[in-house]
Amino acid sequence: MTATALRSAALVGALGLALAGCTSPAGSTSAAGVSDATAAASDPVAIATTTQLGSVLSDITQCAGTTSATLMGPGDDPHAFAVSSAQVAQMVRAQLVVANGLGLEQGLESALANAASDGGTVYEVAPDLDPLTYEEIEASQADAHAGHAHAEEAASEDHDGHDHGAEDPHVHMDVARMALAAEKIGERLASATGDDQYTSCGAEVAASLRETDAEVREILAAVPAENRILITDHEAYNYFAAAYDFDVAGVVIPGGSTDAEPSSADLAELVAVIEEDDVQAIFSNNTVNPALVEALAREAGTQVQVVQLYEGSVGAPGTDAATYAGMMLANARLIADALA
Repeated sequence: MTATALRSAALVGALGLALAGCTSPAGSTSAAGVSDATAAASDPVAIATTTQLGSVLSDITQCAGTTSATLMGPGDDPHAFAVSSAQVAQMVRAQLVVANGLGLEQGLESALANAASDGGTVYEVAPDLDPLTYEEIEASQADAHAGHAHAEEAASEDHDGHDHGAEDPHVHMDVARMALAAEKIGERLASATGDDQYTSCGAEVAASLRETDAEVREILAAVPAENRILITDHEAYNYFAAAYDFDVAGVVIPGGSTDAEPSSADLAELVAVIEEDDVQAIFSNNTVNPALVEALAREAGTQVQVVQLYEGSVGAPGTDAATYAGMMLANARLIADALA
């Protein structure tokens, strides 16, 4: 075994640390989320699963003069989050449950199915947002990865065993798609409640998000074309790359989930890509322990910095990233600062 392979094997040992913080306790909620003790009389009109959808849903319901709730809170990993039976009951009572779908909420799939079978209305929005297929993603990245034959082979193997299915569920990393989501959610709320005000409120929130999308593009304009290379902790940035003209050159944790395990060969290949492309930063996810990413950065060289982005959830209350729009603007600034 070569010295690089030995060092990469050591990095695998850090994986346990990287994944240790992924799972959220069942029943945890956002500050305005669902509590087991909440009475039916105070039930929100709609409930979202993820914090990103919860932020958009909250803007729509506030516009309409009603309330909503979010199952997950800041820092909760959508891939691992689970709910209590009381929260499932509240999902049944809500007039609409807004989920991402496409396998993002792996720990909620049975709970969402149970809520729907018990009479709840569950709307999975991602399938309505022109989702990217992994086949399309591989094809679009083939030219950019020319010269990295091993990386392309590894990426193909990752997709073959992908946990989510044929389509990438991380639609929230494209603000324009989330603007469309706001319109779709507003229409579904109007249908569920009989109140057309939700349609106009959804359109209002969508218009605001399109302004956010323009701001994100303006911030990212500072990044030169030759620096628009992303190495990320897991495969969640395909929509971001496609929307804002970046190339995802590699991922640390294979596949689109956060609970897979890279091999020594995977990590050695990433080190080679980082060195060959003179990558300036590796981007980690705010819902996953960055220990493995930090170990990889040390292996690749001291010039590589680790930058934590808001991908799995919005930021904590009171921070600039506490809303979906704020999260994406914060991400744009962090990326621009690292790569400009």
